[in-house]
Amino acid sequence: MGFSTIDENRLCELKAFDDTKAGVKGLVDEGVTKIPSLFHHPPDKFVKASNLGNTEHIIPVIDLANVSKDPSIRQEIVSRIREASETWGFFQVVNHGIPLTVLEEIKNGVRRFYEQDTEVKKELYSHDQMRPFMYNSNFDLYSSPALNWRDTFMCYLAPNTPKPEDLPEVCRDILLEYGTYVMKLGLALFELLSEALGLHSDHLKDMGCAEGLLSLCHYYPACPEPELTLGTTKRSDNCFLTVLLQDHIGGLQALYQDKWIDIPPVPEALVLVTNDRFKSVEHRVLANLIGPRISIACFFSSGLKSSSKLYGPIKELLSEDNPPKYRETTVGEYVAYFNAKGLDGTSTLQHFRI
Repeated sequence: MGFSTIDENRLCELKAFDDTKAGVKGLVDEGVTKIPSLFHHPPDKFVKASNLGNTEHIIPVIDLANVSKDPSIRQEIVSRIREASETWGFFQVVNHGIPLTVLEEIKNGVRRFYEQDTEVKKELYSHDQMRPFMYNSNFDLYSSPALNWRDTFMCYLAPNTPKPEDLPEVCRDILLEYGTYVMKLGLALFELLSEALGLHSDHLKDMGCAEGLLSLCHYYPACPEPELTLGTTKRSDNCFLTVLLQDHIGGLQALYQDKWIDIPPVPEALVLVTNDRFKSVEHRVLANLIGPRISIACFFSSGLKSSSKLYGPIKELLSEDNPPKYRETTVGEYVAYFNAKGLDGTSTLQHFRI
């Protein structure tokens, strides 16, 4: 059976938008005052909760200063990470070792890329995820129920560091420098997470959790009708750990007890996934009248998508009272399902639930 008339119309609209290679920023540059229906999202069933005056709904901020120097401080940090990961699946860290100058320059570098001449960016526009650097708007353009109000570029920073000539000159140096800092931070966090699970500090690293590092750099233009769309649909991440840097605009929210909780702009917000012991929190980004909003998400994962290695619940954490909740799968199978499903507001993990 072919597409219905409505589907054919939608497909034509999607292709027309895709063919501009100018993304959402292109729409804003044209001066749109009404967003195209492709970006319209149905109302969310979850209520937004106010954080104001409610200390119960403040995402934990964990200070990593002296984590490697004082065993008693380390134990306190491990304890706080365990509590935050089990309760929220989100926490923020300060004194993480990445200089403020680097944090500011990576945000500036991302902005420089998106605000350069459209004709220059068009050369890098693609949906081919095998490219070392890929820029587009909505990776799931043709499969998602509604588009998100953002543009994105993607590059793999590990296990194979990209060749400098494969990266745009306007952000080349800072992408590589930032990736080095994030990898160092990630290795330290995996040690702390392993200890928080009651495992040897090298356990998650030895599993290959820190082999791959993918960077997604998002540009959320100001939106004339933010109540009709989203910057990022409700999702949970398909990786071992996410390190997120967001600018001052805000808009990131986490789903907690069926209410949306604001995540105030703080350099990193981290998402953790393990057999429901640590939560894989669902989160989203609101569209905003103010913009652009810049965010840089770095995802730690296995370095080999084609590997036949199986990943599943950590066996040391399983027992008769705590049986596995998910079946084992390869990274390739998991990523293929995530990409085919797109950001449709449902959790990828549920597909693998036993």
